[in-house]
Formats: sequence, structure tokens, C-alpha cells
Amino acid sequence: MICFPNAKINLGLNITEKRSDGYHTIETIFYPIPLKDALEVVVSSKTSFTQTGIKLDSSAEDNLVMKAYSLISKEYNIPPLDIYLRKVIPAGAGLGGGSADAAFMLKLINELCDCGIPDNKLEEMASSIGADCPFFILNRPVIATGIGNIFKHTDISLDGYTICLVKPLVFVSTKEAYSEVIPHEPEFSLDNLSSLPVDEWKNHLMNDFEPSVFKKYPIIGEIKDSLYAMGAEYAAMSGSGSSVFGLFKDTVSPKFTDCFVWKGTL
Repeated sequence: MICFPNAKINLGLNITEKRSDGYHTIETIFYPIPLKDALEVVVSSKTSFTQTGIKLDSSAEDNLVMKAYSLISKEYNIPPLDIYLRKVIPAGAGLGGGSADAAFMLKLINELCDCGIPDNKLEEMASSIGADCPFFILNRPVIATGIGNIFKHTDISLDGYTICLVKPLVFVSTKEAYSEVIPHEPEFSLDNLSSLPVDEWKNHLMNDFEPSVFKKYPIIGEIKDSLYAMGAEYAAMSGSGSSVFGLFKDTVSPKFTDCFVWKGTL
């Protein structure tokens, strides 16, 4: 059985508070995009894991797909599986690729083994793997608050827009990115975003990571400027980076060197 875990982008990202446990509360919109990995499982006599595509630094045991398999196996009778993951979504890009893989693994095993686990239980299980992991269970646009784990429906739609995604050969440490941000209450509520034309978003939407990340890694800010120069209605860094996306009404032919570049239709 095979499935195709997809990435997400952040529409706006406000860091609102630093909690006593060291985590930060945020406000953002998670929006799914059709950049996808491929994940296949086959019942076997012994569990194995094979990863191809973009190379990852983590070991098989540390891969979130295997953590999802171990988690569900503790509570349900899951047979040994041959697990094949082809990575297309770049890691360390603010796109949630690892979280998507884990969430889709839970859903895939649930269907393969006829476990009958309801979505709310799958979300609960996914939350123990990563804060944004539960988003990919239902996989639809949400306003995310808390540490990125509390979801509220939003009717925002980007259907028909072309998205261009660019990731330079830069790694941004999420921990370091948070350390450079001063939490504050946002001036614009994401509840109001769906009432604004996309070409006005740049006047209201902020990613609080951008100022410090752009200062340390100017290439990321330059990519954002280039996307606007190409005619983007809106462009921003996703999450804590290092990928940047642009939203276009028409088709676009991106030309970036030494970068991961992808475009698709939303």
C-alpha cells in the first residue's frame, strides 16, 4: 500500500509568548501544498526501512516514519513491514516533511491493518511525535495556535494559484531562530485573512522569523525579493526557513541556481 505525504507552508507566523517550559506559543496558518514524498508499506516477515531520494542525516531508528510505526505497534497488533520512503520534500525547510511522513504512516497502517482508529485518536498519537504532526491527519488549512498543535478551521483558499518554492543550500536552526525573536501580540488577526485579496497580504502578514534569519542568511531575503520581482502576489519564508514561497496568479518560470526549486498548482 502506498501514499504520498505532502508538505505545508505557513501563511504568517507570529511568535506571541515564551512559555515557562521553554517552548513558544505561536499563531500561524498551515496550508497544504502538493509537493509530496512517497511512502509504501508491504507486509513482511521482518521489519525493514529503506529511504531514497533526498539524503537525510538521521538514522533509520530516528526517522519519524519509524517512530510512528513503533508508536502504533505498542497499542495495536501490527505485523512486520517493509517500509519504503522516497524523500522529495527537503528537510530543514519549514515545510513539515518529516511530520507529514509520520502522520501519513499512522494513517497508512490504520488502513492497511484495519485498526479502526478514529481521526481524533490519530491526532493524539501524532502529537506525541511532533507539534505540527497532527495537522497532516486531516490535512486541510487551519489556524494553528499553542505550540502549533491547537487547530481551528479556516475557509481560506488558494485554489488555482501557482506556487513557486525555493530553498537555498542553507540550514536554519529552529532553536537558534526562536532565540532571536522577541514575542509580541500580533497587530493583525489571521481570522481576517480570508477577507483580504492575496496581493494585500504583504501589508498585513508577518513571519516573525524573517528579520533575524534574513540578517544572518541574506540569500533567503534575496530569494523573497526575487519572487516579488517575478510578479508574486505574495511571498514569504515558510516556518523558520530556509525555504521561501511565492504565490502567482499566472504560470512562472523560476530561475535560481544552487537551490531546490519546485512549482505547482494549488
